[in-house]
Amino acid sequence: MAIIEVHGLAERHGDPDLAEVSRLHRSTVERLVPANTRRVRVPAVTPLGPGVRSWQGGTVGHRSRPLRLAVGGGRSSPVPVREDFHWEQVVSVEAELREEFDRWERKETAVLKVLPYPLLGVSIVLTLLQLLWNAEVHLPWVLGLSALLTAWVLWFHTFHPELHGNGPLMGLYYAGLVALTACLVLLTPWFGFFAFVGYVHAFQYLKGRWRYVGVAVTSAVSAVSYVGGASNITADDWWKWPAVSALTTVMATAAFYADVMSDRRNHRQKRALVELHKANVELETALAENAGLHAQLLVQAREAGVLEERQRMAREIHDTLAQGLAGILTQLQAAEQASDEPAVSHRHVANAMNLARESLTEARRTVHAVGPSALAQARLPDAIRDVARRWSEVNRVEAVLTTTGDARPMHTDVEVALLRTAQEALANVAKHARAGRVALTLSYMEDLVTLDVLDDGVGFLPDAERSGNSADGGFGLAGMRQRVQLLAGRLDVESEPGWGTAITVTVPAIPAGSER
Repeated sequence: MAIIEVHGLAERHGDPDLAEVSRLHRSTVERLVPANTRRVRVPAVTPLGPGVRSWQGGTVGHRSRPLRLAVGGGRSSPVPVREDFHWEQVVSVEAELREEFDRWERKETAVLKVLPYPLLGVSIVLTLLQLLWNAEVHLPWVLGLSALLTAWVLWFHTFHPELHGNGPLMGLYYAGLVALTACLVLLTPWFGFFAFVGYVHAFQYLKGRWRYVGVAVTSAVSAVSYVGGASNITADDWWKWPAVSALTTVMATAAFYADVMSDRRNHRQKRALVELHKANVELETALAENAGLHAQLLVQAREAGVLEERQRMAREIHDTLAQGLAGILTQLQAAEQASDEPAVSHRHVANAMNLARESLTEARRTVHAVGPSALAQARLPDAIRDVARRWSEVNRVEAVLTTTGDARPMHTDVEVALLRTAQEALANVAKHARAGRVALTLSYMEDLVTLDVLDDGVGFLPDAERSGNSADGGFGLAGMRQRVQLLAGRLDVESEPGWGTAITVTVPAIPAGSER
């Protein structure tokens, strides 16, 4: 979330420096995310027999007109979701970036604060060493000016940092610094080492074009040292000093300009990090407010517990007793109609007895709030495959299950919802569709699990589906939809008379053992 804020800021302003901070933050966060989380669901191709070509990617294709499925909000593939990505990690990355930037700035400030004194000490030591070779050294002047220069730098540069924002006063300081340095360089060229401080303090204390004036003056003073001292600037070799001064000025100006640009970029990056921190703080506040709303929702959820349990019992009774009794009635009617064929009649009676036993078992498990027996004995794909097999044997209609993705254990509520959906969808096909083939596809993705049930039956008009209080029941689709919505999922039904029916259930991929 915070990343988007900074990326948008960089794009709105077109600032390459803000974009650089955005890129650095993006690359750091992406290291927290495994690369294999970017997956797209591609279901298998399942032939559906005459009149239907194929189904792939959430589409039932017919010769004359396609039938689109709405999976995951109307899209045929879900939006990729990054795993192991937490708000605390985003805040931690942003804090690490700011801390790294501040650490580098503190080190730079500390070095620049003490830099004049080692350079001045080196210049004095090298000057004093000239006495060993009997070189002429104006020792009183050198020591006196060195002491004055030290006091000048200590007063303005070290002891009174509050004066650093005063432009005219720091301009006076810099003029005094260059004047004292020039005097020492004229006395002995070894103070050319200290002259380098002129470049640094021009950058720190001068503003605008005055910085480049300071660079030019410092280059001229340093050039005296480069030609070997003032004694080497004679009538014959006078041109060396201005030539070296000009060359040094050009080179120093180019380097100085690059340093100025780098400093501006650093300030922009620092400003971008400040804005990033502000955005993160605002988002953290929003998360705290959301936590309060979440607590209110928990209260409302507890108040809705009685109604939810009543609806659960209604769904379970429909999915077990009602379906079982309907199946028993159908089998007994078929046995009665085949009374002149003992083998066929006996088969229908046996089917009715098996349905009665299964319904009784499921009713007992419902009373004790226990999951379906099929899931207690097998994994979800095997349980749905077994349901489809037994349904095919009873109804003499082919039903095929295809599983895609990484089939893994899910939360009990998720598996129950998908199993009950498969049972209800197959029951509806048996009662209404007059289909010749049914294709079921169970798809496991990173964050979603979907179940598609497609038949090549007579179809119907979904807008005209019956309500739960109709004479013929009609609770099935409503019950499926309620069960799925309790998991924050969705159920889509698409059908047309003569074109078959497609039912798609999409629920979150909640792992087994986790809290809903």
